[in-house]
Amino acid sequence: MRSQPSSQHPCLSAMLELVHWQDPKMSVLAFAVSMLVLMSLAAFSVISTISYLILALLCVTITFRVYKSALQAMQKSDEGQHFKVLMERDISVSPDTARRYMDMCLEKLNTALRKTRRLVLVEDLVDSLKVYPFIYNNLQLYFRPCQTEQRGVVIM
Repeated sequence: MRSQPSSQHPCLSAMLELVHWQDPKMSVLAFAVSMLVLMSLAAFSVISTISYLILALLCVTITFRVYKSALQAMQKSDEGQHFKVLMERDISVSPDTARRYMDMCLEKLNTALRKTRRLVLVEDLVDSLKVYPFIYNNLQLYFRPCQTEQRGVVIM
């Protein structure tokens, strides 16, 4: 086992535990969920995948709520809202956090724009030639289905 520095962020250390399979049950769950999402993204659009995930989460939470309500009715207890802890949790984003993330995104966007300009305007011929096959292959992937459909059409 590797020793973790105490200065690491808790989310980072939790993610490292998942990646290093220190808790196999959680790692298998994370792997299964990530594979499910990736396979869904391969078959459906991003919006459809997000919609299906939210629908599945809604089904689970409604089922849990109905189950707990039925248990309360049978035991004649008054436990209150089962998701109260989650409902009372503050999920708002502070302006400082929003600015910090926007600054990071802006920095990455500007870096990408500078690199794109450098490649498209052929600052270095070798680097621009390296990008050509990548772009050409991706264009062929997008336009090839259109070409095969048009071949079967006979115009009279």
